[in-house]
Amino acid sequence: MKTRSIAAALTAPLALFLVACGTTDTTAEEKAPEAVDSVDCSADETATSTGPVSLTDSYGRTVELDKPAERIAVLEWQQIEDALTLCVTPVAAADVEGFGTWDSAETLPEGVTDVGTRGEPNLETLFGTNPDLVIVEAYTAEDEIIKQLEQYDVPVLATKGADAADPVANMLATFELIAEATGREERAEVVVDEFNASLEAAKAEIEDADVATTDFVYFDGWIQGGNVSIRPFGQGSLMGELGEALGLTNAWTGDVDPAYGLGGTDIEGMTELGDATFFYTGTTDPAGDVNAALAENAAWQEIPAVAEDRAHAFPEGIWTFGGPRSAQQVIDAYVDLLTK
Repeated sequence: MKTRSIAAALTAPLALFLVACGTTDTTAEEKAPEAVDSVDCSADETATSTGPVSLTDSYGRTVELDKPAERIAVLEWQQIEDALTLCVTPVAAADVEGFGTWDSAETLPEGVTDVGTRGEPNLETLFGTNPDLVIVEAYTAEDEIIKQLEQYDVPVLATKGADAADPVANMLATFELIAEATGREERAEVVVDEFNASLEAAKAEIEDADVATTDFVYFDGWIQGGNVSIRPFGQGSLMGELGEALGLTNAWTGDVDPAYGLGGTDIEGMTELGDATFFYTGTTDPAGDVNAALAENAAWQEIPAVAEDRAHAFPEGIWTFGGPRSAQQVIDAYVDLLTK
């Protein structure tokens, strides 16, 4: 499985938690969300500011622009999604094919220059697109990718990869930071209001539904050396916190990493989650179909959630580390799967 962003620059313990995510072949219980989830920018009537921009990024770095950025290069999928939600099409983006597979919340138009992997972009290709701003996801203010980009005479906006203290707030802060840099604050306000309204409506719908249990766990996984590794999204994960914001209770109470709230376990560990409902990614890694491997495991089949048909694949293409539009897809999936 592809690494989550610039895992090569991470410490070993955190990198271990982030080894999943990103390929092209997919299978799921349900198909990808409808395109209506994407922004129809032809109908957008929000204004774009025109004056100079002075902002502080996620790591206290000052970014000064003579005017809002128009030609942006974006090196991480959430931030690509965010730009498109704001009706700003990047001139360059990292791992275009991967984005199209893993993030269906927005569609990246043809013609955007692919600058290679998220962790090791081709800088010559990137700066050959003449961007007026490069947007990158970082884990510390001293990340190597920031140092590399700063060698060029183009402003760099560093956004925070994750914050387990409040992942929903961090997701929205990243979105609003990109809006500020591109002069799209008015559009951002509309999107955030829609997200909050969607969350409240979904919470009410689940409260009114007769769900079997409000205990849940979301997970993904991979196969390595013939063994299945499972990654539960625990406290501090975006998927976990969105579920809890709907009134559910995250059943994973094991250890998690301090940034993303991601845990690690095996099939035996999942048998200890009682009557919790299981949710899992519907996108399959061709390097190893973990969902198929689980389906063939006798111990897995005896877990209450599986035996009672309370183990549900999310629609394919929902990015579990995305922006407001992905988060709305997550909310819709939780409601649809719990109330169907």
